[in-house]
Amino acid sequence: MQVFTQARSCDATGQFLEDGAPPTPPPSKSPDDWTPYRNRVEFETAEFLYTRNQMSAGDINILLDLWAATLLKHNDKPLFADCRDLHKTIDSTPVGDVKWQSFKVQYSREKPAHNIPPWMDQSHDVWYRDPHEVIQNMLANPDYATEMDYWPYREFSTDGNAHQWQDFMSGDWAWNQADIISKDPDTTGSTFVPVILSSDKTTVSVATGANDYYPLYVSIGNVRNNVRRAHCGAVAIIGFLAMPKTTKEHASCPKYRKYRHQLFHSSILKILENLRPGMTKPEVVCFGDGHYRRVIYGLGPYIADYEEQVLLACIVRSWCPRCMSHRKNLDANSLCRSRDHTEALIEEVSSTDLWDEYRVIHDLVVTDIYQLIAPDLLHQLIKGTFKDHLVDWVGKYLHHVHGKKGAEKIQDEIDQRIAAVASFSGLRCFPEGRGFKQWTGDDSKALMKVYLPAIEGYVPMDVVRTFCAFLEFCYLVWCNIITESTLVQIQDALDRFHCYRKVFESTGVVPTFSLPRQHLCSHYILLIRLFGAPNGLCSSITETKHIKAVKEPWRRSSHYKALGQMLVTNQCLDKLAASCIDFKSRGMLNGTCLSETLKVLKLAIPHIYNILRRFLFGQVNPDDERSPSEVPLALCPQFDGRIQVFNFMSSTFYAPSDHSGIGGMHREHICACPVWRNEAPRYDCVFVNTDASVEGMGGMDIACGISYPCAVVCWFDKADNGPDEDTGMWIVKPSYDNGDSPLIGIIHVDSIYRAAHLIPLYGTHAIQQDLKHYDSYDAFCAFYVNKFADHHAFEIAS
Repeated sequence: MQVFTQARSCDATGQFLEDGAPPTPPPSKSPDDWTPYRNRVEFETAEFLYTRNQMSAGDINILLDLWAATLLKHNDKPLFADCRDLHKTIDSTPVGDVKWQSFKVQYSREKPAHNIPPWMDQSHDVWYRDPHEVIQNMLANPDYATEMDYWPYREFSTDGNAHQWQDFMSGDWAWNQADIISKDPDTTGSTFVPVILSSDKTTVSVATGANDYYPLYVSIGNVRNNVRRAHCGAVAIIGFLAMPKTTKEHASCPKYRKYRHQLFHSSILKILENLRPGMTKPEVVCFGDGHYRRVIYGLGPYIADYEEQVLLACIVRSWCPRCMSHRKNLDANSLCRSRDHTEALIEEVSSTDLWDEYRVIHDLVVTDIYQLIAPDLLHQLIKGTFKDHLVDWVGKYLHHVHGKKGAEKIQDEIDQRIAAVASFSGLRCFPEGRGFKQWTGDDSKALMKVYLPAIEGYVPMDVVRTFCAFLEFCYLVWCNIITESTLVQIQDALDRFHCYRKVFESTGVVPTFSLPRQHLCSHYILLIRLFGAPNGLCSSITETKHIKAVKEPWRRSSHYKALGQMLVTNQCLDKLAASCIDFKSRGMLNGTCLSETLKVLKLAIPHIYNILRRFLFGQVNPDDERSPSEVPLALCPQFDGRIQVFNFMSSTFYAPSDHSGIGGMHREHICACPVWRNEAPRYDCVFVNTDASVEGMGGMDIACGISYPCAVVCWFDKADNGPDEDTGMWIVKPSYDNGDSPLIGIIHVDSIYRAAHLIPLYGTHAIQQDLKHYDSYDAFCAFYVNKFADHHAFEIAS
């Protein structure tokens, strides 16, 4: 591995430390300081009600009233008086407090004397949080200390020393930026922090009118892809952008179109204002590992769907935001877009020709954004090429060849095949096929795994090969680690896709393949080299963030002027998350709330866990004559389980002289109760049988035995020595013995690697309409080994 000698540790004043020097000790905090909460129970109650359960204010009040009613008899009260008290406590949290701010934007250029378009008089509020503070909180998060790359690196495989790409900092772009930083004596030794932005409009409710929001998110390139995908705070909302609207009469006006672009770019510039000084002059920041480092920020890739990419690149639809290919022939070889080229066009070409010939909006290019447009697996591959293009083209092909009625019948049969696919862990079932109206990204991803075998026999083999090549392309670019050999496979799959998709053109289904989202696949190899594995920069990350940052806060609001309430909700959620990180870093959230409370109380007995371990030793070793206190703890069994406290127990014994049953058996209750009949504690005294002849842990044996776990299986035979040429999947058939009975075997469970998913080889005939997915393995005589079931299966069965 090659790494930059950057990211040196320093002290709080920015003076570099010797290599290997320990971090500066953090300010001491008491392990019992739960500020602003009084104790752990109060914090976890607030976190449960506000974050996990998301209980409404009215329901919180009802719950607290019920709680108060149960405590009145004990002369006590609940942790919070009402929802206002709860919200006030959360709001007073001293950590994670990044305030929301706003500014107004409005059209400020010359207006016509008469009939002024309404959009020119509109003003828009843009709400945002200082990204500088948000990023500093990310860098200081101790949860990311071991999941963060502090310097760019180039990684090579141990097998063949081949270059490979994984996380963002393994890409060439971060390496090149750090190279520039290292040449400046003022920034040498600094840590490069790429700022990753993303924006995407989202609708919170279709039924209640126009409820669209335009969130802006930020992340940093230093955190690894698995952290960014895990939705654990490495992607944060920093703004809600304005969405100008106008009448249909003025929607196509060039001035309005330019104004929309200006509004977007100027808002982004304003929001990032506090980051700009740190892009040229290092600042000292405390990281999650406890070290201080001098930091240089830089604008990194922008995660966006195609509509946002058009807005970012200041071009218009149907053109590529990364290269200069003409919209009528996007797959032709051409140069990449660059800021220098665009500025030269602006100087030499009139604004009208700039728009008509190059589809560039005059005077709006503020940075070399073209090279920062990230790949988008969700909208370019899953929703775009697969769902909007290929699946739709299959429908058009069937309609073109078989007519409307014939196509509908075949589509129904395809749906029956999809519905008949056997269940598999992590695989969504389609009981009605793929005929649903509202598609989500998860729907498309699930359909990709089962669609290819379902259409075989109803479409030409080149269509099957088209899907096979495209699916292989998708699964290859989805890999967590991409090597040089993977890039060769990606290019091969893309070439085969381009070759076989011509069947849709030759059959008259598609007039042109000059489609931006398909064309952008040709840039993936370059983007992988620049930014690492694409799964760390996918818009599915921010799509999921919409749920927590926009949709759930909206549902919790009154829906009247909801944005202000949503901002407060996000701020409270961030404060609770920051408190959780703070308390966890001090070891205050170990175990459960109950177990830790019991440890504090210790049942009024010092060293309860040590006593318990010695008790267990005596139970396991009843013949040992030593006193429990004499047994070394090292010899005692470990106990890490939960301790449950019971205030009552019953004892049954032989006592014919007392009030007893017919057989002379008597039962009495023994109490160890802190409050007895609402008055005072009661702790009963007992007789303890200490006779060594009495068996301990009766009926329970502790032993170490040897077992041979096994499984009974039905075997399958491979139909060939390799995968099917058309679908790329292996074909297997059930094995039979000489008596035509299924071949049964018994195997050791250690020989089972993992689960496999099979999809029937449907052939050319329709399947029974009443066939259920759980009968799939019994109803067919040959199956595809579904390598598209998940990424691991793709690696095994390719």
